Amino acid sequence: MPVEVILPKVDMDMSTGRISKWHVAEGQAVRQGELLFEIETDKAAMEIDSPAAGVIRDIVGEENVDIPVGRPVAWIYAEGEAYAPAVAVQSTVPASSGENSGNEGRSTLPPSGPPAISPTRGENSSGAVRATPLARRRARERGLDLSAVRGSGPRGRIVRADVEGAAITPSSPSSPVAENAPSLKLPISPLEGEMVGGPEEGAAAASSDRTLALFEPGSYELAPHDAMRRAIARRLVEAKATVPHFYLTAHCGIDALLRLRADLNATAPGRDGEPAWRLSVNDMVVKALAAALVKVPAANVSWTDEAMVRHRHVDVGIAVSVPGGLITPIVRRAEEKSLSAISNETKALAERARARALRPQEYRGGTTAVSNLGMFGVSEFAAIVNPPHATILAVGAGERRAVVDGDLIRAATMMTVTLSADHRAVDGALAAELLAAFRETIEHPLGLVA
Repeated sequence: MPVEVILPKVDMDMSTGRISKWHVAEGQAVRQGELLFEIETDKAAMEIDSPAAGVIRDIVGEENVDIPVGRPVAWIYAEGEAYAPAVAVQSTVPASSGENSGNEGRSTLPPSGPPAISPTRGENSSGAVRATPLARRRARERGLDLSAVRGSGPRGRIVRADVEGAAITPSSPSSPVAENAPSLKLPISPLEGEMVGGPEEGAAAASSDRTLALFEPGSYELAPHDAMRRAIARRLVEAKATVPHFYLTAHCGIDALLRLRADLNATAPGRDGEPAWRLSVNDMVVKALAAALVKVPAANVSWTDEAMVRHRHVDVGIAVSVPGGLITPIVRRAEEKSLSAISNETKALAERARARALRPQEYRGGTTAVSNLGMFGVSEFAAIVNPPHATILAVGAGERRAVVDGDLIRAATMMTVTLSADHRAVDGALAAELLAAFRETIEHPLGLVA
């Protein structure tokens, strides 16, 4: 029997993934452990190796299409094993988007033999359009000709998402399409845990319709959400809805910090013609936050319904902007590391994050986080706590301001920071103590190199 190649679950929160690139072609011989394809998850790109040696056949996992975890995407036949396309088709294949219940997710073949796999449109060997009942209903509602829709489901079956993302091609002159209806609808992809076709989908579809109805048809274009953007939306809505946020703001003088940074960078030893490190203000903020949490360990926690998780080390997430979204790689045990080690590690993590090459252990977990928009000229802002963190520090730009020093007014470089905290885990007085410890460390930075 051929070996199924399935789309594996490479991330804890992953329910679907996209094959960004196949590295083998139909009929190609492969060795066990050889690279087959790359998966684009909501946070990284992962390479998937062959589970067996043989010949790759029936590649049904298309590139750049959402595929549920566990779905077969190809089959590997042993050398000399008879190839029968029907064998691969008869394997258990889940419904493409969970649209149908019962046995529809399994291929049921008539006694006369299996239909051939359609490589393009959602048609079977007799030319009839193959589509799920929900897709047919949505096509009728939109007046869409299914023969003009490319199916992304098993054997080219047309599913709801294909209909939602297709341009309207009227199936008959009497199609019930409003005269001023937009030519496209927002494709709606189910989030993890949602019932497709249930209240959540109806609400999402209604929301899309209401939004597009506000704009003149042809005055916009639609950019479908990728896995990262959907994951960001899901997690931030969950965080704001379930985490009772509160915010504390402090203004920190950083002239001493800037002088120390300049001195440390100027004295960095050379390595292959390059300095061994080049510290940024953000590197020093990460170290200062880690030092503050060591001084106030009661704030270095995570909330669960059963117990408070008190962490022994400070793992600081660094918010990194990447094309299409944001990811937060983790500097582990930041309280134990030198400024140069934090600087070099942060740069390496940021480079891998932008290349979508982070390993799961490099972005999962963490006990707190830093989000710095100072380089964009932002004076101050408030960030959203990202569980399991109980705190996140939002950092603004260093600015020359007039400050009162005793009876005198002088110019100083000030940096505004805002601590967002989960009130379930960190009370107001505790958060104030943490922010005071951070400010003390930033304004007297020699302790960062002790």
